Amino acid sequence: MNRWLALLPLVVAVALFALFAGWSLKRDPAFKPDALLGQPIPETVLPMLEGDTAGPGNLDLKTAGVGRPMLVNVFASWCAPCRIEHPKLLALKARGIAVVGVAYKDEPVATRAFLDELGDPYSMVLVDREGRAGLDLGISGVPETFAVDAMGRITAKQSGPLLNDADIERLVASMQAPARAPPSKSSR
Repeated sequence: MNRWLALLPLVVAVALFALFAGWSLKRDPAFKPDALLGQPIPETVLPMLEGDTAGPGNLDLKTAGVGRPMLVNVFASWCAPCRIEHPKLLALKARGIAVVGVAYKDEPVATRAFLDELGDPYSMVLVDREGRAGLDLGISGVPETFAVDAMGRITAKQSGPLLNDADIERLVASMQAPARAPPSKSSR
């Protein structure tokens, strides 16, 4: 009897592992909750990258687009996938699409060296050394890109590098779509 009691913790551990493995296999890895979709981009004031230093000018992320649609790309010089997506960001700039960069938990000198090496696809770069904007945006890592319409609402999000042209076009189309009018009283 004591031998069976000694095996009980092992049996429980194996059963829990089997439950977790079954849950993991049924879970859709592409599903990521996007709580900010349809919401205004958070008001987060950050210093602008000036040369290889932060500031002296500050800018609210909410006003970075000045009434125009924009993509907000959270990146870092130390991020390998950010290097991989960089040519796609340069192509967006060539198309005239405003991309605002947020240098996440990065030193301004390293950010400037990264942009000097690979090219600067951003209309402006905001410095987020402490990760405040990352917290406000609810990112899970870098890179992440948010499509923001002219009204300052987040219309789409891409977690991970922009590699697929279909994903890029989805972001661009969502930020340029006209805003939906609220339903009229007669249609209720």
